[in-house]
Amino acid sequence: MHIRIILARGIAGWIMAEFDAVVVGAGHNGLAAAVHLAARGWKVAVVEAASAAGGAVKTLELTEPGFRHDLCAMNLSMFAGSAFFSTYKQELTQAGLGLVPAPKCFASVFPDGTHLGVGTDVAATVAAIDSLSPADAAAWKAMLEGFGADAPHIFALLGSPMPSLGSLKAVWKAYRAVGLEGLYRMARLLLATPRDFLDAHFENDKLKAMMAAWGLHLDFAPDVAGGALFPYLESMANQAFGMVIGAGGADTIIKAMVKVLKDKGGEVLLDSPVQTIKLTNGKATGVVLADGREISAGKAVIANVHPKLLFGNLVPKSPDRAVFDKKVDAFRAGPGAMMIHLSMDDLPDWSAGPELKSYAYVHIAPDMQMMSRVYAEAMAGLLPAEPALVVGQPTAIDPTRAPDGKHVLWVQVRMLPAAIRGDALGQITERDWDGAKAAYAERVLDVLERYAPGTRSKIRARAIYSPVDLQRENPNLIGGDSLSGSHHLDQNFLFRPVAGYSRYKTPVAGLYMCGASTWPGAGTGAGSGFMLGKMLAG
Repeated sequence: MHIRIILARGIAGWIMAEFDAVVVGAGHNGLAAAVHLAARGWKVAVVEAASAAGGAVKTLELTEPGFRHDLCAMNLSMFAGSAFFSTYKQELTQAGLGLVPAPKCFASVFPDGTHLGVGTDVAATVAAIDSLSPADAAAWKAMLEGFGADAPHIFALLGSPMPSLGSLKAVWKAYRAVGLEGLYRMARLLLATPRDFLDAHFENDKLKAMMAAWGLHLDFAPDVAGGALFPYLESMANQAFGMVIGAGGADTIIKAMVKVLKDKGGEVLLDSPVQTIKLTNGKATGVVLADGREISAGKAVIANVHPKLLFGNLVPKSPDRAVFDKKVDAFRAGPGAMMIHLSMDDLPDWSAGPELKSYAYVHIAPDMQMMSRVYAEAMAGLLPAEPALVVGQPTAIDPTRAPDGKHVLWVQVRMLPAAIRGDALGQITERDWDGAKAAYAERVLDVLERYAPGTRSKIRARAIYSPVDLQRENPNLIGGDSLSGSHHLDQNFLFRPVAGYSRYKTPVAGLYMCGASTWPGAGTGAGSGFMLGKMLAG
């Protein structure tokens, strides 16, 4: 049933429209849900507080005209491999979505002036590992072969609602294919720490550090249980399939999704912050915008919103939901992040070799001891003495993002405190991010300069986003947490975002959640939005 809504009031009077679903938040998961519902004949409106759609997937001229920077997300491999993209690939491509392959995916640099990297050239990767350890080269090849057998089952599990018949089918198919021993192997992978998993398979510390660095993209220090999966999947998937970034910027997926949605009759309302979720007899029946407009939904209200914002600001707390509200209050953020965007006259001259200029990502996290220290310092509220860096070089892959001969550098600083209690080096005295971010950015550039001397001299302009700045830009990134909630085991799988509500429903009838705070978590795979769309409309 369609419900009449009031969109706006103009000179000519009230303008009316009808919607089956209202999606709060135009991030890629909310848009994925909206596109699928619209494809199933639902009339859908997406309301977004910001002036542009995308959430954490935005590309902006942050430093100088003509230099396009991915504000947060850069790597679109998860989107390219997603069920949503597979389903709507033709329409999205026709709507302008473009992906650029990165044959050289990621590398780690080390203090001795060497590096180790992974690209789609298996022989080259194996040869580099062999120079460090012939035994590890053999183990890498064996792991890659095993990945071909295990990956379909792992991805099937990650691509199913949790719990669901689909997830049970994924486990059953895995059992039929790899047997009980194979299931045990995959279960151990899901539960293991990065250090335990890597120590069990390899002997060389550089190889282990190169893989373990992927854990820092989430909140998995080397000794955190459940952290082995991401280093394994990223290492093997990049070796097998490569990496992709967006043509012209990561926002290519957002622009295409918005166009596909509009082509299907959907609406996207920007600069339209939601004041409250409208409840009628305890059921979500629409939203009230900050300017007083009311938009009603006949079938569903979908919140692509952090649960603490949803059940703290948009839905008032209720004694009837006391247990649920308490669980939401206890939902932990991951560590904060800082983004440093640089317009450059040239890419860094890496001491470890000129070939590093062609990699999409260069990790500066040279050993697991350093990774553990960074995590411990950040969780204690300290500014880490030696930050862990993910240095993105998108213009090495897609030169259209900058004027001819120029570049952009994307520097993500992983594992930072949301609230500063002190400085591990005792040098920065400010205890708020507005006061500390410039000094800490200089520490970051000091590290980059150590591994790529002369980088500072190539910087044209910079834009620095502290954890607080990231939250200001996107309120879902509480404390600068780009994950929208820790991914530790007690907040993952059946427990994301809280136990009993991992299937996108909430205690409020007609109100659903999607986004990075829900299963399967952070990343650009659009998994939660697409799965929710299928659950609602088939």
